Order: sequence, then structure tokens, then C-alpha cells
Amino acid sequence: MPGHFEPVPGGGAAVALDEVEISILRSLAVQLLELIGPGETPVEGADPLAALFAEGPSEPPSDPALARLFPDAYGGPDAEEADRSLREASAEFRRFTENDLRTHKRDDALAVVRALDALSPGEEGGAVLTLPPGECVHWLRALNDLRLTIGTRLEVTDEDESSALYRLPDSDPRKPMVMAYLWLGVLQETLVETLMP
Repeated sequence: MPGHFEPVPGGGAAVALDEVEISILRSLAVQLLELIGPGETPVEGADPLAALFAEGPSEPPSDPALARLFPDAYGGPDAEEADRSLREASAEFRRFTENDLRTHKRDDALAVVRALDALSPGEEGGAVLTLPPGECVHWLRALNDLRLTIGTRLEVTDEDESSALYRLPDSDPRKPMVMAYLWLGVLQETLVETLMP
């Protein structure tokens, strides 16, 4: 079980994590929360129905990592190449969906932080994280968001993901982020495998 998720009886998954891994995962989830930003706090006495129909931004985020987490619904990432009607449709779609999407991503990252905070490290400093089936979905989405964010910061493309990243020298300042990116990939892949029927 060390380093990868395994199925547990009754559904769900478990993974053994040492203190360093717990700390890294928690730190990454908190950084993701900071990147996504705080949610809108409802005004006291405000109509809850109006909050459901609150409009979000219509422009894509300028931060490449956020743009990857909240991509345009229609057309390519390059606005110059996109047809005007596609840009307008993307803006309209974003206006009505991005706030909810941010809320869901925030909830997923918070689920990771809360699960890690609830761990009781053993004598050797590690712990076994056991996730019920419902929590596994939050973790899958949060791991995906973390990999997308780190991959964007590393400028990873599908073509060079596997080869170039493995060959970085230890002196390369990107090496810790690459190691986190690859490790998160293993966690994500093994969690998916445990949930497959």
C-alpha cells in the first residue's frame, strides 16, 4: 500500500502516507485553494434564489493555471483563432457556470485538507488514509486539479510528459515540482484503479 491507493472492503480506498507526504499533499491542496480564491460570502438576509443565479466572469482567467482549470467551453485557447460567435458563446457559458465550478473545486480541495487533518500519525510518523467511496470522488477531482495546475506551471504537454520530465537533473529548480507532479499522477491512477469494478 505505500505510495499508492488500494481498495478497502466495502468500497473506498486507502493509502499509506508518511509525514512528509501528508505535509506535501496538504500544502498543495491549500495552495490550490488560494489559487482558486475565496467563495462569495452571501449577504445576510439576501435572497438565496438570487445567489443561485449570480453571474460570474465572462472573460477567461489571465493566469495560465486558472485558465487550464476553467477553460473556455467552445473554441481553442487562443482567442485570436476562435470565431467571434464561439468567443461569445464561451463568455456566456462562463458567466453562468464558473462560480459553481469554482465552488466544486474549492470543496474538493477542502475535502483533501480535512481528510489529511483528521489523520493521526503513528509512532513512525505515517498514517493510513482511508477514504469512503463518496470521498474518493473529491480526491480524484482534487488530484486532477493539482496535476493540471502543476503541469501548466511546468509547461507540460502530452508529447513531453513522460520523457523529458524523467530526465531532469537534480540541479534543475523544477525537479521538486516534477516529482510532485509524477507522484500525484501515481496517486490519481491508483485511486482510479481501486474504483474500477
